[in-house]
Amino acid sequence: MCSPRDPSIFGQVILISDKEKDADIAQNKTRFEDLPLSQELINGIKGANFEFCTPIQASSLPFSLNGRDVVGQAQTGTGKTAAFLITIIEDLLRHPIIDEHYLGEARAIVLAPTRELAIQIGEDAKILARFTNLNIHVLVGGVDPERQLRALGRNHCDILIGTPGRLLDFLRSKDIFLDRLEILVIDEADRMLDMGFIPQVRQLINQAPKPKLRQSLMFSATFSKEIERMVSTWTDNPIIIRSEPKDLTTKNIDQKIFLTAREEKFDVLYNLLSGEELNNVIIFANRRDTCRSLCERLRGHKFKVGLLSGEVPQKKRIKTLEQFKKGHINLMVATDVAGRGIHIDGVTHVINFELPEEPEDYVHRIGRTGRAGEKGTSISFACEDDAFLLEPIEALLNEKLLCTLPPENLLERSQEKI
Repeated sequence: MCSPRDPSIFGQVILISDKEKDADIAQNKTRFEDLPLSQELINGIKGANFEFCTPIQASSLPFSLNGRDVVGQAQTGTGKTAAFLITIIEDLLRHPIIDEHYLGEARAIVLAPTRELAIQIGEDAKILARFTNLNIHVLVGGVDPERQLRALGRNHCDILIGTPGRLLDFLRSKDIFLDRLEILVIDEADRMLDMGFIPQVRQLINQAPKPKLRQSLMFSATFSKEIERMVSTWTDNPIIIRSEPKDLTTKNIDQKIFLTAREEKFDVLYNLLSGEELNNVIIFANRRDTCRSLCERLRGHKFKVGLLSGEVPQKKRIKTLEQFKKGHINLMVATDVAGRGIHIDGVTHVINFELPEEPEDYVHRIGRTGRAGEKGTSISFACEDDAFLLEPIEALLNEKLLCTLPPENLLERSQEKI
């Protein structure tokens, strides 16, 4: 990351230290009621069962609520979504529309890299804004565009949330307009970069007011040179909120690494799921075909399991997520891209059937558990094919992970009928 002393790119830099994160909740945390927020928004926050700010919320909201641009280095599970949604909702409530706006003319836009994440942000926004008259629209691929267009035509567009491709389609067809945009949010900018969406994001931003004429909020798990360039181009003298990755992943998560042979992995998985009380479990693999095979094999053993990957139609993915949230199924097999948008309370275990090829994805995966102060467990299988991936993960976390052989009872054959 560029030096904090370079004022031409960044403004003030705030580091969320270990001491701040481990501080006693009751004594040192900021209550949402202590912030200058409208009563309608406070009621929505209470409805979401939020009382205290997380570190990134406490650090960013005093600036973003005053109109400052904010760039946050934040992993999943840190409360970043609520941080930018509260900023948007409060700003729109403080500055109601006083002149004519066209249908589809967005006041705030949130760009997300995946459909699941955009849908989840939309659900969170509706909870927080439930006591307001703000209109929230979500535009993602895999959903009938005509239905989305009809929804846009029914009322004004206060908050627009979507993926770059679908938003760009609607912009080109002149069904949405960004020329009077007040707030721009780019969530998971590093994933946008990894997935090749930056050209589409750039086209969208080029249709919005210049950085000095809007408020910009950006969040990214990592700060590469490419992310720094995006910050310098798309924001105006932002406040930078930084946090060490190890604080974000290990505090509430018991991490286990089992050293297995490739052919032992499914037996260990089967015995784990059969022998322990695992309530809500997400199992990650690197490839769609591996996820599909795992799902079929687990169903063959009568497990209630859902599949979340890019090859599953969007409607079915949404239905599967709802079934998982409601407890109708308690296992989910997912790829990194599809799993990026999973924000579900009560996930007790994350199992990495394969170690991710990028260390940042390990952080995102295990961040699905141990959320909101709850304890969680991550179990990763490392075999001869991927054990070399442990070293970059440990370097990112700045800690040594304890690797052990699975207990004998987990190595018993699953007696699978193939």
